[in-house]
Amino acid sequence: MGKKKTAAGNTLALQVDSEGNVRYDAIAKQGQRAGKIVQSQFKDLVPLAHRNDLDDASRAMERPTEDEVQATADKTRAALEKLVNGKIKAAQPKNVPDAQGKTTYIRYTPGQQNGSDGLKQRIIKMTEVVEDPLEPPRFKHKKIPRGPPSPPPPVLRSPPRKATAQEQKEWMIPPCISNWKNNKGYTIPLDKRLAADGRGLQDVSINDNFAKFSEALFIADRHAREEVRQRALMQQKLAEKEKAAKEENLRMLAQRAREERAGISAARPATDNKPVAERAAAMKSSLGAYGSGSESESEPEEEEDEEAAQIRDKMREEKRHERERELRMSNMGQEQRAKMLARQQNRDISEKIALGLAKPTMSKESMLDSRLFNQESLSGTFADDEAYTLYDRPLFHGSTAAAAIYKARGNISEGNDESFGGGTEEGIGKALDNDRFGLGRAKVGFEGASEQEVREGPVQFEKDTGDVFGLDKFLDEAKSGRKRGLDTEVGGSRKRQQMDRAAERES
Repeated sequence: MGKKKTAAGNTLALQVDSEGNVRYDAIAKQGQRAGKIVQSQFKDLVPLAHRNDLDDASRAMERPTEDEVQATADKTRAALEKLVNGKIKAAQPKNVPDAQGKTTYIRYTPGQQNGSDGLKQRIIKMTEVVEDPLEPPRFKHKKIPRGPPSPPPPVLRSPPRKATAQEQKEWMIPPCISNWKNNKGYTIPLDKRLAADGRGLQDVSINDNFAKFSEALFIADRHAREEVRQRALMQQKLAEKEKAAKEENLRMLAQRAREERAGISAARPATDNKPVAERAAAMKSSLGAYGSGSESESEPEEEEDEEAAQIRDKMREEKRHERERELRMSNMGQEQRAKMLARQQNRDISEKIALGLAKPTMSKESMLDSRLFNQESLSGTFADDEAYTLYDRPLFHGSTAAAAIYKARGNISEGNDESFGGGTEEGIGKALDNDRFGLGRAKVGFEGASEQEVREGPVQFEKDTGDVFGLDKFLDEAKSGRKRGLDTEVGGSRKRQQMDRAAERES
């Protein structure tokens, strides 16, 4: 009013709320559906329990009463029944739908008479225009998509803070690494594989008894080693003592033998404690009366004794080295001993001979190679070319094989009673006596059939030893030099005649 006409625009009019405050959020609600909640103010972020602009009834959000619930349910039921009944009646042909041209009367009283007093009220007849059911629709109804619903209530969150190293470590999720599959063939570090196992998430507690057990084993091992060492030292001392005693005994025996060979009596007084040199000088002086021949004989004997003593000393030295080697071998560990044995086994025969480790065999049989001798043919596997020993022995030698073959089946009670004589001894005997096919003995009527024995087993063939084709006779004649077809010899050498006479004398 009083303003000039202006063109229509999209600018919104200034709006205020009930308290007179300007509603700046009207632009946020422009174009939204009615009833949509738009959080555009700070109070929308505050929970209802902490808002001051609401009363207790608004904060309580009480549930509706039973009457309100019943009224809402009745209204909903009536609306649903109306829809359902309409569908049912439309499907039934006996129900004629209401005429679309239903008439309605309306009383109309104009508000301004305009100076006419005659027409104060009017009665208007309202009738719907009848529509052609086959007429196409005049208007095109285009459905638009439904707008977005109300956004969810906002959730107040604290401002973001930088995560510490401990929090980053706790939030770290290890990748899933399989212990069996690696299709891509990636090189997976060991720490990543162990992290995926999850063993770092549990605390490992070790029992103290493990340490006690290990300490006890260590002490027992040390004690056992000490005992073994003491035992070895004791055995070594005993061996040395025994060796010294044996050497002293051998020395005394050698001295006594020399004295006996020299002619000095073995029985000496116990008070004779002269040194060996004085006794040797006395022995020489006592033997001086025998002449120079005795001296010449005693010198080779002394040389032989010295050589024997040197041989014995050498043998003692070798025995001592062997005992030391055995002692070292006994003190060796299992691994070192195995290495040493393997090294000795892999040595060449020349090295073993040089070191004295080769042990020659004293058996006379192994000194000669049996493959160089002539070997006779084995009678079980080889034979002459002309030998024919295929049927020299029966096929089933002994009664065990024949009894196993010619034996009745074990299913007599399963329907073979008639074929096996009822399964009794008497029935089987009768069945054998009544031989219909003559398999057990020769059939009556042939010459010599009664002389044949009853066969109790497989057929056995006999080898014919006679000269059927006369080959043996032919070979004998060929060896003796005779010719077939001549009864007497015509001519002939003197040597053949002499051989014939010699053969006749021998016969």
